[in-house]
Amino acid sequence: MNTATREKTPETASASRYGSIMTHLLRLLLAFLLLPLAAACATTAPTPSAATKRIAVTFDDIPRNPGGFFTPDERATRLLAGLRTAGVRQAAFFVNPGNLQQPFGEGGERRIAAYVAAGHVIANHSFSHPSGNTTPVADYLADIDRAEAWLANRPGRRAWFRFPYLHEGGRDLARRDALRAGLAQRGLRNGYVTVDASDWNMESLVAQARAAGKTIDMDALRDLYVTSHVDSAEFYDGLARRTLGRSPAHILLLHETDLAALYLPDLIAALRARGWEIITADEAYADPLGEIMPNVPVAQGTLIEAIAWERGLPAPRWYEGNNVENATRLFNARVLKEYTAQ
Repeated sequence: MNTATREKTPETASASRYGSIMTHLLRLLLAFLLLPLAAACATTAPTPSAATKRIAVTFDDIPRNPGGFFTPDERATRLLAGLRTAGVRQAAFFVNPGNLQQPFGEGGERRIAAYVAAGHVIANHSFSHPSGNTTPVADYLADIDRAEAWLANRPGRRAWFRFPYLHEGGRDLARRDALRAGLAQRGLRNGYVTVDASDWNMESLVAQARAAGKTIDMDALRDLYVTSHVDSAEFYDGLARRTLGRSPAHILLLHETDLAALYLPDLIAALRARGWEIITADEAYADPLGEIMPNVPVAQGTLIEAIAWERGLPAPRWYEGNNVENATRLFNARVLKEYTAQ
């Protein structure tokens, strides 16, 4: 008889049932023993949204007035070297073409072209840097058009517009809506910001200290510059997670400053040490976050702040380092070693 087709006898059937029962019991025992391990893995293994913090680097006010250390050409050279050293594949430079007409703007087109040649991109920051909170809508849109005429057909150009001062209409919501409509009519999207540490204020304080001949602790300056931006990124990411339930692709606002030229590699290294991945501006602006247009009483500041306000999160919804008075006291104490009574 072929063993593959023979019928089971009562003895073989009983043995088979016994074997099945033992196999089942062993499987249950193994599952019971592995249950604590599975629970631990489920608790400690990060979800993709919790494990990933992504941020792009952007610069405003191109070309910018000189700071306290470098000529505009020296600054641009150092910035490019810093981006390369830090492994930033693509930053975005938001351009004010009107600044090219200023003395510090001489050679600005060449510097902008060098940024693009290195793989970075350029976008509209208005022609003359007006405030969207006070400038008549028609004049403001005409200023955007002047900048766009300069940018048109240039290599590296992106159809993004960043509001100077991050002023998007202020308390005048009709103005805000008119500016939003004007951008849409021009095929421009809001070049919004999610992380800001008011580096322009620190740059101004350094320039004033240099002009006054004060002693600047350069190590303390580096630490304050780096820490301020990393703390700001952590603050706004925490606010985003509470507001959105996720960590979006963030966009860091810097300016074309001497401080960035000095300390950009240190800043990028510190961000990476805190778990941040540096992404391109193109990747960041592909996030659906940019489709949100918050309706809040005052239209200005970071997009994360506005969304949190609209969705009812309590203040503070802004990084404490953006309080200029407090930031100035901190700078004086740490960098200039000038301590004042609180």
